[in-house]
Amino acid sequence: MFGCSLASQAQAVPMATRLGGLQVGAGFSFAVPDYGPTYIKGYTIYGDADLWRRVGIEADVHQINVLTPTDIGENTYLVGPRFTLMRRDRVRVYAKALGGVGRFEYQKGNPRAPYNPTTDTFGVFSVGGGIEFRASQHINIRAVDIEAQKWPGYGTPGYPAHGLTPFVTTFGAAYSF
Repeated sequence: MFGCSLASQAQAVPMATRLGGLQVGAGFSFAVPDYGPTYIKGYTIYGDADLWRRVGIEADVHQINVLTPTDIGENTYLVGPRFTLMRRDRVRVYAKALGGVGRFEYQKGNPRAPYNPTTDTFGVFSVGGGIEFRASQHINIRAVDIEAQKWPGYGTPGYPAHGLTPFVTTFGAAYSF
């Protein structure tokens, strides 16, 4: 009997395995633009692809130019790795490091663009993280996502010498495939 049990090498086969996950979502965002005394609001569209257990890719499009009391806007198009730091039941805590392009715009009526909108383009780097809750099998709630961005603007006239360093906070929901 002992010999038969060794030969059988009985092991349980995992039932709930998958290669990765994909989610696409949208949310409300606001930023402290580091250019003026107030904050600006807009929306974000994002997508995540989980490639391995704790590593994936995230792409963010921030359009933060909808409700801006100072007539400025910051739009970013970012992509980079996303790391799951903790996963407990329905909660996921993650960190991300993104890079891409940012467009800083002066809307019509701003002293720098009194008649026509003006846009300046920069390279952008971002580090951040957040917390997501799985509300159902296909719906994830992004409770909070915070990014510290760096827009190097070395010597660009009209901008701080250190460039721009806005903070962007997003709240939203995503559909998980």
